Amino acid sequence: MAKDLFLEIGCEEIPAGFIPKAMGDLESLIRRELESARIEFGEVVTLGTPRRLALAVQGIAERQPDAELTAMGPAKSVAFDAEGKPTRAAEGFARGQGVSVADLKVVPTDKGDYLAAVKSEKGRETAELLAEILPRLVNAIPFKKSMRWGDLDVRFARPVHWIVSLFGGVVVPFKFGNIESGSVSRGHRFMANTTFPVRDFAHYLEECERHFVIPDPNRRKEIIASEIERVAKLAGGTVLPDEGLLEQVSFLVEYPSAVAGTFSPDFLAVPREVLITSMREHQRYFSMVDAAGKLLPGFITINNTLTEDPTVVVKGNERVLRARLSDARFFFEEDKKVPLSDRVDALKKVVYQAKLGTSYEKMERFRELAGWLAGRLNPAVADKVARAATLCKADLVTGMVGEFPEVQGIMGREYALHGGEDAEVAAAIAEHYLPTQAGGNLPTSDIGAFVSLGDKMDTICGCFSVGLIPTGSADPYALRRSAIGIINIILDRGYRLPLDRYIDAALELLKAKATRPLDEVKKDVREFFRVRFVNLLGDLYPSDVVDAVTQLPFDDLVETAQKIAALAEFKNRDDFGPLAVAFKRVVNIVKEGVDQPVSEALFEEEAEGKLNTALAAVADRVGTLVEKGDYLSALSEIATLKEAVDRFFDQVMVMAKDEKVKNNRLALLTRIARLFARLADFSRLS
Repeated sequence: MAKDLFLEIGCEEIPAGFIPKAMGDLESLIRRELESARIEFGEVVTLGTPRRLALAVQGIAERQPDAELTAMGPAKSVAFDAEGKPTRAAEGFARGQGVSVADLKVVPTDKGDYLAAVKSEKGRETAELLAEILPRLVNAIPFKKSMRWGDLDVRFARPVHWIVSLFGGVVVPFKFGNIESGSVSRGHRFMANTTFPVRDFAHYLEECERHFVIPDPNRRKEIIASEIERVAKLAGGTVLPDEGLLEQVSFLVEYPSAVAGTFSPDFLAVPREVLITSMREHQRYFSMVDAAGKLLPGFITINNTLTEDPTVVVKGNERVLRARLSDARFFFEEDKKVPLSDRVDALKKVVYQAKLGTSYEKMERFRELAGWLAGRLNPAVADKVARAATLCKADLVTGMVGEFPEVQGIMGREYALHGGEDAEVAAAIAEHYLPTQAGGNLPTSDIGAFVSLGDKMDTICGCFSVGLIPTGSADPYALRRSAIGIINIILDRGYRLPLDRYIDAALELLKAKATRPLDEVKKDVREFFRVRFVNLLGDLYPSDVVDAVTQLPFDDLVETAQKIAALAEFKNRDDFGPLAVAFKRVVNIVKEGVDQPVSEALFEEEAEGKLNTALAAVADRVGTLVEKGDYLSALSEIATLKEAVDRFFDQVMVMAKDEKVKNNRLALLTRIARLFARLADFSRLS
């Protein structure tokens, strides 16, 4: 018979950003623990609010099954001497397993006979095991930052105040710090600051709502989305979509309610992005727009309580926002007094990175690199690229960006336009930071794209050249994001750009700063891009297809992506399986290949001549199609060789006794293999 597990950890307010990951970690940990304990279980659900993390597992077996466990020991040759007597190795292993040498068994393996201790283990009650698992589980949840409190040895994101732990409705007893598990939870801190008993998960959900707690974050998000739309409509507008803010706010409250406020229309003179950023980043307010998409002088805030007099809450929020927007307006007006171009020299006093110099030096490097890109891809915009690159970091020394770092680039655009700069140059100043996140907007112009590519490649090559290479999850300079940004821009705009020369151009500008040999740096940077490219394309196409194509010389990203797309489509054909077998037979037999002309005079079988004729006809057509970038048609042409290849292998003994005949046959197959290799390493296709 199966029972359900319910666990709730109640604590002080957990930072909103910690909760989604903690929920995922909680699920992974309980799954791992139950699987390790050989306990069958069903659906796992995790919930989270600022004051609680909850876990429900359905259909857990009441008892762990009996098991026969095998522990491998030393090799038989080591365990017994020449006379067949047990050595110290055998005796030590037996003693460690709690059995006699006579109880050990000999188990054959690929490496020979080994001793093994086979023991039967009686299954334990699940409730008994959970009492050991759950405290370990609570202690193992990894938080970005955790804390201790009092004189306790345990750590958690915030001090724990209560724990509910039930299996089949019965308390699973354990202790975490000074808190003993029980069956009592607590309501909303302000609206229902009292305890309530819990029988099971369903009862918990009912009681939470009665005590003004919505434990399911998805339901809270739905409530917030509905509330802000309702309030915005009453205020005469609609909510400016902001999925990130909606997600964040849903983890800031336990019982959401929305109210709208206003600010003076005079503040609308400040750039729209500054107002939105100030409301979102500093106050967690939602912005509103009218039917035309124009920003309205109002906001929506989410409360964690139902208030008797919402006007009091609104006035307080309006007062706080007024101060923030007043600061923004002040910085905006002050910054406009100094032309953006006059601020460029100030970058000489801003350290970009101790080993890589100032922001001004960085700007000089990527300006030249962006110019190199323009010269190869669109020389007509070279002057505007140079101007945009010169100005694009100057807003870093403005008061506005100092106060609101999130609007860097955007303010550069605004100040450039105010100073009379070309509109395309101004747009490129904002665009050069793009994309700012996975799946984010990309530059819409060559000018913005070239400056962005120059800046990002200088960052990557610069950091690699002085040993600042990402390790594990540590990537303080966001080099992975920069590499993915470069790849996305190149693919989006279809730039036929040789990656090797692009890296070389960046490294040439870094020679004076590099502390590592540049050939090593180039190799590392190239591999860094290859891994990012494989991961990115692996989300869109079968992994074996991506692997097969990226084993070829990896230089033109657009060409490589097109080959992957073509091969992925080609692989979906019904006849691909038999065709792949024929391809692999060729690739596997030639190995390194034989480089010599194919002599028709050495053909002994009709199948040899027919394959050679078919290959000659196909090779030219494939070459033409590859040059045109029509890779799907090229693959289709290669596919016409299947019948001739199959006939060859059916009728011809490749490894003939006559060395000349054998090498001639291998040379023929080598030509076919290298035809395949123009598109992919077919041996890697599953």
